[in-house]
Amino acid sequence: MRRRPPGCLPSSSRCDLAQRILQPGEIEALDRTAIPRIRLPERHIVFSARAERLRRLADGHPIAGYLRLMASLVDAQHQVLTDFSAPMPDSEEIARAQANSMPIANSLTTERGRAWHEVLRCLIDRIDALGTVTPAVGQLLDVLRTTSDVQLEAAADAVLSLRFAEIDPATAPFLMAALQVVWTDIATRLDIRDVPYLDTPGLCPVCGSMPVASIVRIGGPYHGYRYLQCGLCATEWHMVRIKCSHCDSTKGIAYHGIERGSEAGSEVGSEAGSEAGSEAGSEAGSEALKAESCDECHVYRKIGYQEKDYDFEPLADDLASLTLDLLMSEAGYRRASPNPLLWPQARAVA
Repeated sequence: MRRRPPGCLPSSSRCDLAQRILQPGEIEALDRTAIPRIRLPERHIVFSARAERLRRLADGHPIAGYLRLMASLVDAQHQVLTDFSAPMPDSEEIARAQANSMPIANSLTTERGRAWHEVLRCLIDRIDALGTVTPAVGQLLDVLRTTSDVQLEAAADAVLSLRFAEIDPATAPFLMAALQVVWTDIATRLDIRDVPYLDTPGLCPVCGSMPVASIVRIGGPYHGYRYLQCGLCATEWHMVRIKCSHCDSTKGIAYHGIERGSEAGSEVGSEAGSEAGSEAGSEAGSEALKAESCDECHVYRKIGYQEKDYDFEPLADDLASLTLDLLMSEAGYRRASPNPLLWPQARAVA
């Protein structure tokens, strides 16, 4: 009897293996040169790292008090997330999302339930327990405590849909903080292989929300790649550089920042094809932050470079760079989407 060499498969098995179609996640796993498509948030550090970054950015900042208040709110998110568990998408919902290239847990269509109301009240209690809130903030927290469930649901619909005329800018950050806990919990427990590919690359593949900012990461398989970070669930997804994250155009892309030592300088990089002049600006002229503008849709979104500041955190650094927002507004550009922890008085998205 002829023996098969060790390690060889029978011809039928080789045929079956050759004919099996690999799924996208399996292909990426086999190809070490493939760009990681998704970075799901890490449950134990996503909020704690953000809070620490906000506290560091608050030192000497014109709005230090607000940044520290938001840092306390994010600390409370970290504490509440520890024991929170939201309903997860089932296998049918996952299959439907993949088949239709739509978010796996769409924030506009997924049943929220009332658990987030309790999350909101826990966040309020933890902030109040600090004993450092101003009378105005204390009054705001009391208003949120007495808001009816029906009113909370209407407010949640408004902030998730970006219906600015219906949003109270003072209460919106606290509402969003509670909703962030819910969707971040979901994102941290997903299997990355289940996350669909979307037809609309500028939306989060997990919850369908808009990104708050982007980051060019360093280290490991993410080195040198740009990721958009969701403002709701903190999921990050890859997008090529020098491309508008709002309208997907590669034309008329420029980079703006505040020069070191100036209050309102502007540094503009070249258009598509180069990212020369990578310095960027925040209130103090940070080299890690820039505003990426698009002359096709006339909007901008901030981008950070981890090689310039390893601790760059998209949401926190975006919040702490309001001078750059003013600079871009004066230059005729609009924000692509608001920061979840600071809401505009009027509609800011076209």
